[in-house]
Parts: sequence; C-alpha cells; structure tokens
Amino acid sequence: MDVNSFLRTLNVKMEPSLQVHMKNVYACVSMATLSAAVGAFIHVFTGILSGGILSALGSIGFMIALMNTPDDGKNTKTRLGYLMAFAFLSGLGLGPILDVAIALNPAIVPTAFFSTCLVFTCFTLASMFSDQRRFIYLGGMLMSLLHSICLFLDLIQVFRYLLAILADKEANKKKK
Repeated sequence: MDVNSFLRTLNVKMEPSLQVHMKNVYACVSMATLSAAVGAFIHVFTGILSGGILSALGSIGFMIALMNTPDDGKNTKTRLGYLMAFAFLSGLGLGPILDVAIALNPAIVPTAFFSTCLVFTCFTLASMFSDQRRFIYLGGMLMSLLHSICLFLDLIQVFRYLLAILADKEANKKKK
C-alpha cells in the first residue's frame, strides 16, 4: 500500500458492514482484555491459581484450538470461548511478571492496564460513531502516541526506582 492510496482512503466513508465488523472486533478485544485482567488478578491476589508452565501450555493449546476452528457462522460462541480461555490463561501466565513489576513500583500495573483500556475504548468509540476513515486513523495515531508517552514515563519511573535502590545499596556498602 503506497502513501497515495492511503491518502485517497481518508475521505472514503466506511460501509455499514465494515463498521459492524469493527465493533465486533473491538468488543472481542475488550472482552479478552478483561479476561486477561481477571486471570492476572487471580494470580496476584488469590491463592486459587498461579501462573506457570501449565497456564502457558494451556494458553498455547487454546490459541491453537482457536486458529484451527474455522469461522462458519455457527461456531462463533465456541471461538469466543477459546479466545476468552486463551486470554484468561495468558493473564494468569503474566502473574509472575506482574509480581516483579508490583515489587518494583505498584503504580506500573494499573497505569498499563488503564492506558490499554483507554486506547481500546477510543478505537471502539471511533468505530461506533464515525463513518469516515480519517477520524479512525487520526484517533488511532493520537491514542497510540499518548499510550507510548505513558509507557515511556513508566519506564523512566522504573529506572529511577532502580537507581534509588542501587544508590541505597552503595551507601550501605560504604557504611560497612
């Protein structure tokens, strides 16, 4: 796709069937995000299940099941169930990484979660209320830029925290 064909599509209105498809896609992404959040929550805050090799293997299994189940219009609920199970087990598998992130800076996890939800919400609202592609492209670029800035600021916070830990360790070493 070259730049000229991209620019020509900016003023083209989207067909209603494409808008419905985009609503369905973003609804699935939203549900999968919530399912992954539930899986991560269960690992971090309860002792019921914990992430590990079994959750990783389970998520790979559901991903393969989802990929190998063709969409014939009759098995939509089955495919949605596979997607939710994949997302749940993926969130559960992220639990050990979340434990480390929470130990470093507890603000990282909610910031990342809510900024991701914000981006998906903006994409969903743009696809629901706009019939022109340029608003979706503009909203996508602006929200992705905002998300990147938030992640960069979180990364700076992590490095500041690590520097504080290293400085404290060095000060303790000098005292001895």
